Amino acid sequence: MRMAWRVAGTKRAEQSLRPVGLRSLTVLLLSALLVGCSSPPEEPRSASAPKSATTPTGPAGARWEIVEMLRGARELSHHPSDGGGHASIESSEPAIIVAGGTGRFTILYEVGPHGVATDGMIFLQVSPFWGWSTPQAEQPTAPGYTTVTPIPDDITLEPETLDRQLLGLRNVGRPLVEGDQIRLVYGAGAGLARVDRYAERGARFWIAVDGDGDGVRTVLRDSPTIDVASGPPTRMILTAPTIARPGAPIRLTVALLDAAGNAGGAVGGSITFDDPPAGVRIEGPIVLTQADRGRATTTATAREPGVLRLRATGPGGLTAESNPIIVSAQAPRVLWADLHGHSHLSDGTGTPADYFAYARDVAALDVAALTDHDHWGIVPLDEEPTFWDTIRAATARFHDPGRFVTLLGYEWTSWIYGHRHVLYFEDAGDVLSSIDPRYESPRQLWQALAGRRAMTFAHHSAGGPIPTDWTIPPDPILEPITEIASVHGSSEAPDTPSRIYTAIPGNFVRDALDRGYRLGFIGSGDSHDGHPGLAHLGAPSGGVAAIIADEATRPAILRALRARRTYATNGPRILLQVALGAHPMGSTIAAPGADATESTLSIRVIAVGALTRVDVIRSGAVIASFDAEGARESAMHAPIADLARGEYVYVRAIQEDGGAAWSSPIFIE
Repeated sequence: MRMAWRVAGTKRAEQSLRPVGLRSLTVLLLSALLVGCSSPPEEPRSASAPKSATTPTGPAGARWEIVEMLRGARELSHHPSDGGGHASIESSEPAIIVAGGTGRFTILYEVGPHGVATDGMIFLQVSPFWGWSTPQAEQPTAPGYTTVTPIPDDITLEPETLDRQLLGLRNVGRPLVEGDQIRLVYGAGAGLARVDRYAERGARFWIAVDGDGDGVRTVLRDSPTIDVASGPPTRMILTAPTIARPGAPIRLTVALLDAAGNAGGAVGGSITFDDPPAGVRIEGPIVLTQADRGRATTTATAREPGVLRLRATGPGGLTAESNPIIVSAQAPRVLWADLHGHSHLSDGTGTPADYFAYARDVAALDVAALTDHDHWGIVPLDEEPTFWDTIRAATARFHDPGRFVTLLGYEWTSWIYGHRHVLYFEDAGDVLSSIDPRYESPRQLWQALAGRRAMTFAHHSAGGPIPTDWTIPPDPILEPITEIASVHGSSEAPDTPSRIYTAIPGNFVRDALDRGYRLGFIGSGDSHDGHPGLAHLGAPSGGVAAIIADEATRPAILRALRARRTYATNGPRILLQVALGAHPMGSTIAAPGADATESTLSIRVIAVGALTRVDVIRSGAVIASFDAEGARESAMHAPIADLARGEYVYVRAIQEDGGAAWSSPIFIE
């Protein structure tokens, strides 16, 4: 398992060691990836001033320093001794490690057959995300204090904290030979070591070895792992389909979560439902056992049309209200999707299997995609085929048409043109890497995907970690949709709720529409906490996609996305119905002319929380804003006169708590 890292300064005479390569890249954007941090990432350097004469020109905001590091790291040569040996966890105290808690971990590394030369190095790297203590050997009472014991004792090592979450051990004595051992106790002092604040299986202690001391290290394939358990439940969620048919079963999903949104705690007790309205029957109560891990399902039925909000009480007095359920024989079905998120195979939390299990059994999504980065993280996906095999296997295992649809995907992580996730609506697909010269531009990517049942979506496009280069028109078949809301915030427009950080003026999605691009809207989490569908629980913003499709199948979802029959929210499951005359959101229509019926915008909003207003946006400007006065339901009609070719209209609904929904635009041709 190769790691494209180099450590600058490999001789003992040097006074300071500083890692470069992927570790520095991680630090470079750490504040961007950790939502809610106190300081934004550094401003992107303009592409008009490239780092070297050989660097190609490109869009403003391009991160050439990252691109050059990634390309250079990929070309490094690895000595046979790099990544040699194996490691294991001897003990973990306490036996059950709780998310956000502390512990002490004893790790034993044994040298491999190629040894470790004098001036070679061994590294302990814990996840650079989500709050792990930095391993350090200088302050015995501080968190993360790490002791180092060589076996035998004639080995001489110099430990030094090289960066956040990274400890290096330089061999300053005799060469290490096969069978030599090093015992590290991470959290050895009174401060112990704080662990991931998100629950996950397989949290990894990355052990890497630079065997020959040339500054290039490789990760051990058997870098040991621990499991991080969820904490005690502090909240309960109750989720139901947004659209239900009279007399048909309504699936209700109940989940108990800790303060960080983690699920899976061993909790027992009963869940009872408050008195439902007349004509509504709920199967219950639910009796939870510890084996249920705080999650359960039951069914309800409703005979009469209307809007339901069901309520439940669980263990410890926890209560929950469901999202609004619209019982209707005619209303189009809404499928809820999160098409963008990460596991510990790149820069997220948890396994691919646990990602999909959370999406299905906790967030009660209808559609989910895991989109780990092509070339970002401790070990890049495009250099480790077994990672892609793991993602493909999990995607196939959880795919259950009619109940839960999974899509194979990854994130095309271009630090020049912006990030896009690539989704395949079939079982097979390739990782077309953004640092591969064959696929390094959007046009090259689309050319490689042409004819496939595939799509791409730009995200955090107005700013954030990297803006989208909107000078390149999106492919009308492969990219008819854009993600406007996620944990990074909203890229809709300057006046949007929860606006994305480091936004570039003129680079919002509304500006892209003003260029003439026809893009539908979706939200998705871009979650790194293992909580697809509920990323907004642990961040100021989140994102989900509402897909208008009567069948939960890959072909039906692909058709709906290509037709832009979608809308976005930043987390809450708001019902948003919008039509211009008889034409639903996403449509491309001829100018309505003088027919008042065809030029009237019909809007219906049924929100999770109290609404503050509903805005109508026409061709770049808010032309009407309706005061919802704290109501949870609102319906209105807005006449729009003299629509002309090239214009567009969409709707934005905003709750008092900042929750929001955006309809896909209706375009005039």
